[in-house]
Amino acid sequence: MSMLSMISVVDDDELVREATDNLLSSEGYLVHTFASAEEFLQSPQVNDCACVVADVQMTGMSGVDLLIHMRAQGHSTPFVFITAFPEDRVRDQARKAGAIGFLAKPFTAPDLIKHVEAAIGGGDAG
Repeated sequence: MSMLSMISVVDDDELVREATDNLLSSEGYLVHTFASAEEFLQSPQVNDCACVVADVQMTGMSGVDLLIHMRAQGHSTPFVFITAFPEDRVRDQARKAGAIGFLAKPFTAPDLIKHVEAAIGGGDAG
C-alpha cells in the first residue's frame, strides 16, 4: 500500500482553500489547509508535507516570504504558488526563492495536479 502524499494548502481566501482541498483530495492526496503562513508554520505539517501550495499575496507573511523562511530553516519542501497577480517580478522572485510552479488564478484542475505531481516527483512544471 502506498503512502498518501500530504499537501499543505496555504491561502487566506477560504473559497480557494476549500476548492483546492476538494480538488487535491479527489486526486487521492491528504490535504491540510491553513489560512495564513503563520498558521502553517505553527503546525506539525511544516515538517511532514510533501508539497506546499501557497498563495503569493496573503495578509501577514507572503507566500514567497514563507518559502524563504522555510529554506532558511533547512526545509526543502517543494512549493507551488498560486496568485491572482501573475506579475513577472513576483514570478521571478518566487523562482529565485525555489518555487517549483507558479499558477495564475483562475487555474484549471489539470494544471494544478500537473504542478503538484511535478513538485512531489522532483520535476518542474513551469
